[in-house]
Amino acid sequence: MAVHEHKKNKCSLRCLVLTISDTRTDETDKSGNLMVEQLTKEGHEIVQKEIIKDEGIIIHDRIEAGCIKDEIDVILTNGGTGIARRDVTIETIKPMLEKEIVGFGELFRMLSYQEDIGSAAILSRAIAGVRNNTAIFATPGSSGAVKLALAKLILPELSHVVNEINKDLT
Repeated sequence: MAVHEHKKNKCSLRCLVLTISDTRTDETDKSGNLMVEQLTKEGHEIVQKEIIKDEGIIIHDRIEAGCIKDEIDVILTNGGTGIARRDVTIETIKPMLEKEIVGFGELFRMLSYQEDIGSAAILSRAIAGVRNNTAIFATPGSSGAVKLALAKLILPELSHVVNEINKDLT
């Protein structure tokens, strides 16, 4: 099966990377650092990287702040997507989305099942969508999940997603 990339529309995007965790530090934030590394390698700019607590109000406020800043095109989060009581990333982000990119979560779980964690993929929650003309991608916090999401879904389509969001803005 051929992978189709929209190379003609590739552009450098300005990104906010949020690691959502009650325990990670700058030194132990393997997934956030991986996001920064891979995005930078693809020519994207990291406007800000931050580790925030897995608390709904904090997640909401940081996402909202990123969506109203003209200098941020994309928000990428990792962590807080599990099914434990403390994991509130999906419950916080989903109602904020004006448009959900449903295929992202569906394909992420399929790829996780096939290439990474097998049947444990049923526990995986990932979401993407748009708020205030800003693309938002929320991935699980494991470095394997982040690597898979970036390599197979996010990086190949990131410019295309942002171009689609902005194509009819005046």
